Amino acid sequence: MDWQTHAHHLATDVTRPESRWYAPLATTPRHAFVPRWWDNTDGAWQLCEGAADPETWLNAAYSNRTLVTRVAGTHADDTPPGTKVSTGLPTSSSTLPGLVVTMYRHAMITDTSDVLVTTGSGYGTALACRRLGDERVTSIDVDAELVEKASERLQAIGLHPQTAMCDITDTLPGEYDRIVSTVAVRPVPVSWLAALRPGGRLVTTLAGTGLIVTADKTEDGGATGRIELDAAGFMATRHGNDYPPGLDDAFDKARTADGETVTTGRYPVLYVPDAWDVWSMLALTVPDIEHRRMDTDGIRTVWLLHPDGSWARASGRWTDSPEVHQSGPRRLWDDLERIRHRLNHEGTLPVYGAHARIDPDGTLRLTRGKWSIAVT
Repeated sequence: MDWQTHAHHLATDVTRPESRWYAPLATTPRHAFVPRWWDNTDGAWQLCEGAADPETWLNAAYSNRTLVTRVAGTHADDTPPGTKVSTGLPTSSSTLPGLVVTMYRHAMITDTSDVLVTTGSGYGTALACRRLGDERVTSIDVDAELVEKASERLQAIGLHPQTAMCDITDTLPGEYDRIVSTVAVRPVPVSWLAALRPGGRLVTTLAGTGLIVTADKTEDGGATGRIELDAAGFMATRHGNDYPPGLDDAFDKARTADGETVTTGRYPVLYVPDAWDVWSMLALTVPDIEHRRMDTDGIRTVWLLHPDGSWARASGRWTDSPEVHQSGPRRLWDDLERIRHRLNHEGTLPVYGAHARIDPDGTLRLTRGKWSIAVT
């Protein structure tokens, strides 16, 4: 199997030959970390088996895309060929290589950095090992099965980083110059500040947003940095085999019910996750909103659902003003429209490029100009 040619093409696609990440990308067999994966087709997860179609396997593995390796508690490695899973959220993946490298670049890793990374499929760990030497890399995951699979595949290509089953939001297994998390957290765990050496840097994303946080440890035990201008979305941390149940019951209620208030929206229907800055700003303002959408005969309908029982439904054609139904303790569509009004008025939102300060007790505050918010 001529995977090397494909790996070189991937390296050229993601970076330049003079980059220190070019050789790791060009010499790491990504297909070895994703022998099977899940592909979402028509709303269902279809198992893809690499050995059954080597050409498709190589094209998928060496493309700059995320390959989902586990849905809910079902890992692709342990699933019979031909399996389909109709429901469930991704719980592990091989992140698109370009984003892995972006996160590592934000970490400003040096040749002598001791780095903590998150495991997943093990591919991102392999890239760090190729760049630094495996003695400088520690890779952790909350799931023992994932750690075992990744460790075996790393060893098969001659890499032996320290690996451990560990909840990244809890005590970490050492001290590090860099912590790079390709799972999203909220808030940034205090344990990271304890594990960072003086002057060390953390890089992560905030759960429920597209915001990359970089922060350098300060003498008082906190950290300061910024929200980077790049956008990224990662799976949130979990503490078991799957995420807690979503708001399907609330969705059933909100699907067609009349709202306590019915109004005409000011702006056309927006599926919020399609607009990263709006999505991130709303998630900071009102955490834990779930978003749903449906397009039928030129009419788009979106739902905003919140665990406190609040919901909003907006329906409309293209640029028409939508009919909006809202119920519950807060008016979610009104919250969204205030953000969209600010965007239209100012031409931008303050989230990207904001200053980030993490206090020693873990409190994260974002500020930009007169705007400020505490992230809890």
